[in-house]
Amino acid sequence: MPNYFVHESSYIDDNVVIGEGTKIWHFCHIQSGAVIGKGCSLGQNVNVSNHVIIGNYVKIQNNVSLYEGVELEDYVFCGPSMVFTNDLTPRSKYPKGSAGYKKTLVREGATIGANSTIVCGNTIGKNSMIAAGAVISKDVPDHALLAGVPARHVGWVCECGQKLNSDLVCRQCSSKYE
Repeated sequence: MPNYFVHESSYIDDNVVIGEGTKIWHFCHIQSGAVIGKGCSLGQNVNVSNHVIIGNYVKIQNNVSLYEGVELEDYVFCGPSMVFTNDLTPRSKYPKGSAGYKKTLVREGATIGANSTIVCGNTIGKNSMIAAGAVISKDVPDHALLAGVPARHVGWVCECGQKLNSDLVCRQCSSKYE
């Protein structure tokens, strides 16, 4: 008896690791070689491609596809319908296969807003926050707040998720940053 939940409409390939307490909801597909940590939540219509690594306590909202080459560390939040890519120059006529995919790393505690796009080959910093609809085309520093198309740096965020004031002090939890 598994110690995780998978909705009956979802499909789990062979050779998949799913951690304790994880919940996989309607119409998901988890492909071979994927590793999903404990305490995760995958919303409706999430696709986890071959060899994707998902840390512990990650929340992936509806309609997100994690393509091969994507790695999410612990406590990452992926908003509804956000997009990861894994090929900078895709062509249907000239497929590269997994050897041509670029890696994307999302560091611990990062939040990626709804309908945002993460161009492959970049690292999303620890506890950073990507605004809804933003397009990320370069590395994101730890605790950075990025918004827009293309995304630009618009501030800093605390580990608790609140935007920091100009003195880099959190109004919510009083944490101070340098």
